[in-house]
Amino acid sequence: MNNQQTRQAKTGAWVGIIGNLILAVLKGGIGWFSHSRALMADAIHSASDVIGSMAVLIGVRAANLPPDEEHPYGHGKAESVAAIIVSILLGLAGLQIGYGSFKALFGPAIAPGWPAAAAAIVSMLAKEGMFRYKYMLGKRIGSQAIIANAWEHRSDVYSSVAALVGIGGALLGEQWEVPLLVQLDPVAGMFVSVLVLQMAWRLSKESIRSTLDQVLPEEESRELVKVAAQVKGVRNVDVLRARKHGFYVIVDIKVAVDSQLTVEEGHQVGKEVKRQLLDRFDHVADVLVHINPYHI
Repeated sequence: MNNQQTRQAKTGAWVGIIGNLILAVLKGGIGWFSHSRALMADAIHSASDVIGSMAVLIGVRAANLPPDEEHPYGHGKAESVAAIIVSILLGLAGLQIGYGSFKALFGPAIAPGWPAAAAAIVSMLAKEGMFRYKYMLGKRIGSQAIIANAWEHRSDVYSSVAALVGIGGALLGEQWEVPLLVQLDPVAGMFVSVLVLQMAWRLSKESIRSTLDQVLPEEESRELVKVAAQVKGVRNVDVLRARKHGFYVIVDIKVAVDSQLTVEEGHQVGKEVKRQLLDRFDHVADVLVHINPYHI
């Protein structure tokens, strides 16, 4: 990640921190005064996103530290760790939301006020905008943690929709004097918790795979193999493995050269393979080349 990409990632993290903090306070305050379990659950979701965006910010900073003796491959894994922290926080928030909403089912049925519905609509629009911004940014700079954080915003959109349905149903239940409809508000809160837990599970799976040195799938490695195979002197690409390290990859490649070449000549072929891969692919941070003899 270059300096410009780093600045963009940090800006994206701060957008998430400030935006979610405003939404959490707005929804939490209105939810409290309007007696809306669904909106307060949605506020907890947004509050967890604040911590998630802070984890992303810390991860981006750590991931851009230069390699050292203890971390010769860089600190890219820090971003995957940050994404795992985000998913854990999201899961804990989902459990808290579900528990609070379930308890509310056994209390007095109180319909929320109309400001709660307005707050849910504002949250939907704001979170969808934040999702689109963060997702496109994450794809552009190749940041796993930013993309994970973007999906948190999208899950918050769904939870706001659920909250709006529950709040609206409760308001209609009070107006039509149907007590059962008033319970839609805590029911919506429970539904929100399921959405949050599903998102946490999906994000944690992807982040853990990356942390465990998952290699790029074959279709993504195909272009790397093609470029290496076109280097003058390469007779065959025997093996290529590209390991994910957060927003960049480390390539291990074995290429076969004419067995009659000198050690120096084979070394020069290997250097050219490394140069081509580094020059042609921005997400490739380092290339380790092993030279094999080619036999017909």
